[in-house]
Amino acid sequence: MSRTVTIVRTGPQALVQDLGRPGHAHLGVPPSGAVDPHSLKLANRLVGNREGAACLELLLGGLAVRAGASCTAAVTGPSVEVRVNGALADSHHPLHLGAGDVLEIGTPRTGLRSYLALSGGVDVPEELGSRSTDLLSGIGPDPLRDDDVLPLGSPGPACGADVVPPHHAPHRLQLPLRLGPRDDWFADAETQLRRGSWTVSDRSNRVGARLHGTALTRRDGEIPSEGMVTGAVQVPPDGQPVVFLNDHPTTGGYPVIGVVDHDHLRFLGQARPGTVVTFRPVG
Repeated sequence: MSRTVTIVRTGPQALVQDLGRPGHAHLGVPPSGAVDPHSLKLANRLVGNREGAACLELLLGGLAVRAGASCTAAVTGPSVEVRVNGALADSHHPLHLGAGDVLEIGTPRTGLRSYLALSGGVDVPEELGSRSTDLLSGIGPDPLRDDDVLPLGSPGPACGADVVPPHHAPHRLQLPLRLGPRDDWFADAETQLRRGSWTVSDRSNRVGARLHGTALTRRDGEIPSEGMVTGAVQVPPDGQPVVFLNDHPTTGGYPVIGVVDHDHLRFLGQARPGTVVTFRPVG
C-alpha cells in the first residue's frame, strides 16, 4: 500500500505548511510557513518527524483524512475534538492509523489554527526550499480540496510525551513591540500605543491581522515603498493598524510604527475576531 492520505473533507481551509522559506524577500517572496510554529514543531515531535517537516495547517478545524497505509498522526494547537473511525481520540498525543482509517478533527474550542502531523511528513515537492503554501504569491501547493491525495515520506519512531497541554488562546493579548522605523510619523508614538486598544477584525488572514479600535494619529501622506518584515505594524491613513503575518507582502508604502516581537506572533495568529489586543513598547 502506498504511504498516502486522502482528504475526505477540508473544513474551512487546509494548507500544507512547514517552517517556511525565509531569506527570499529580495525576490518578492514572503517567508510563509506555519503561523503557529510552536504547534507545528510539537506535532512533528509527537510522530517522530524532524521539527520542520510539512504538516497540515487547519483554519477552524473541520478536516477529515483517510490513511492509505499504516501511519502515526498527531493534532496540536488549541484544544479540539479528534475522532478515529468515529471513536473519540486524544489530541496532543500520537495516534496510530491503519490503512483505511479515517481521522476527523472538530472545531477548536478557542483559537483559530490546528496542526496535523503525519509520520514521514507531507512529501509534496519543495519550492525555494519549502513545501509551504503561500496564499499571497501562490508559491507552493494549492490550498487542499476534497479528494486530494497527499504522499507521505519515510517515517521515524514516534517519541510521544508524558504531558502536552493544548494551547489556550486568550481573549486578550498584550504584544511587545519595538518602535520604528517610522515612529517619527506619529505624535508621541509610544504613548499612543500604550493607551490604545484594538480588537482583531474578521478581515484578518495569513497576510496580516487587521485591528480595529483606537485610531493612531499620523502625518498625512505616504512614503516610498520599502521593505517589510514579519510582525511589522503598518498604519494606513485611517489609523487602524495591520500586523503583518507570514504571507505578508515584502514591500509596503504605509509607515511602520513598530515591529511585534517575533515570539508573540503565534499568539496573534491564533487570535479569533474580537480578541482584544494592546501593545507594550519595549527597548
